[in-house]
Amino acid sequence: MKTTNDMPHQGNSVKRIREMLGIKQEALATTLGLSQQAVSQLEQKEKLDAPVVEKVSKALGVSEEVIKNFNEEAAINIVSSTLHDASGSVNYFPTFNPIDKWVEVIEENKKLYERLIQAEREKNELLQQLLDKK
Repeated sequence: MKTTNDMPHQGNSVKRIREMLGIKQEALATTLGLSQQAVSQLEQKEKLDAPVVEKVSKALGVSEEVIKNFNEEAAINIVSSTLHDASGSVNYFPTFNPIDKWVEVIEENKKLYERLIQAEREKNELLQQLLDKK
């Protein structure tokens, strides 16, 4: 059984996972709808609230348990074993690509931005029609 002293620093876990995935604080902040400074503060907290862990885990594409129980040595061993097959040669066909996830997020944001622009155009047209009536 783990005591509170044995529990990993959750903010530091978020930071190390983010760094391992090659994600900058700014990118994570954008995904979470926070400022970069807020993500920096989050990464300094020893224990994170459950809703925060849930949001961050979804943004990073990992389970909540990974953040709560992060072990850097185990993570390095897992990454190492997935990059090399039994013969020791490099596996060029990884099963997970975080870049694909970010491309999806960017595409979703692009669609949302286009919808917002269209809504603004419609609003401007309505305002112009009201001005023309006067």
